[in-house]
Amino acid sequence: MGANMARRLNECGYQVTAVLDVNTAAAAELAAELGCQACTQLADVTAAADVIFTVVTNDASMRGIFFGEGDNLLTGAGGKIFINCATLSPAIHREVYAATQAVGAHSLEACMASSISHAREGKLYLMLAGDAAIYEKVRPMIEQMSVNRRFIGGAGRAAEVKALVNMVMNINTAGLAEGLGLAAALGHDLAMIREVFSQTGANSRVLETDGGDMVAREHDCWFSAEHAAKDSGIAAGIASEVGLNLPLNSATLAQYTKMVELGLGGLDKSGIAELTFKGRHG
Repeated sequence: MGANMARRLNECGYQVTAVLDVNTAAAAELAAELGCQACTQLADVTAAADVIFTVVTNDASMRGIFFGEGDNLLTGAGGKIFINCATLSPAIHREVYAATQAVGAHSLEACMASSISHAREGKLYLMLAGDAAIYEKVRPMIEQMSVNRRFIGGAGRAAEVKALVNMVMNINTAGLAEGLGLAAALGHDLAMIREVFSQTGANSRVLETDGGDMVAREHDCWFSAEHAAKDSGIAAGIASEVGLNLPLNSATLAQYTKMVELGLGGLDKSGIAELTFKGRHG
């Protein structure tokens, strides 16, 4: 996602000055493509750029890049704007927001509900949160990256909404896998079942994106089962904080956690069908 966002911004005339990734070879290759610096130190990224985008895996990674001992993005960060795009807990976004404020910098959430191809084409859907004035300052750049966007409110609020989006998406995906798995066990033609689903209350966005892949067992990764487990877990944590019981989310989290335990976490989220069709992994 980060690499394709950088390519998009470069094509739109923004000067990409530096890139960094734990995969240093990938960062070097992208830097050569864009004509920029491939950094190995986080502080060097902050020094090289006015606006720094982050796309990391989880809360621990986010904490590492902003609060790591000896080298982190907050070094010399006064006046810089950080736009944080990963799906993380609201708590870590608020923690980063407070830390940037303390050093005279700014933090903006730009949670993405889109795929790799959307990042490349500037067609992301973005949920944003932080200070409205900072959002307006970078809005022209954000508009080049997204087909639509919604500013939601203060720090952590976009992360809350993104957790809701992925929670419902994952529940829908798990439900579709169970429906198709049961239809297969009953001997129905699955192309017919998918067509009927599309014309009835069983229709959903994931039917369009994942239904065919579930039947064909084509689980090339666009959004991994491991990330689905993480995101359903974020929603579970938020629910616990406000005293809500979410049994469907709990069941979906258990399914995606099982995929990870079976070594299937690298499959696309559609791979949850491997747990529901007879004769497959489940």
